Amino acid sequence: MPKHSHGRRPRIVFIEPAETQIRGLSTVQAAQLDAALNEIAADPADVKAHATASALCDYQHSGVRIVFFATALGSILIITYVEVD
Repeated sequence: MPKHSHGRRPRIVFIEPAETQIRGLSTVQAAQLDAALNEIAADPADVKAHATASALCDYQHSGVRIVFFATALGSILIITYVEVD
């Protein structure tokens, strides 16, 4: 996946069940999720591959877990799973 330069970041799209998961987050948890999404968007290629599905990426840091995949050009990140402690 290419790094996004010139301030261009990928568009982030949530699918079910991730949409349902984010609806239940508190304000503090939503802020944690936003920070994690910003970090991922800055360099999606820096996130390790999922253990059982190589097309997926698995971000885990500071109580936040996000499973996603990126489109071929990396312009869209599709979030499939969200977990915030």
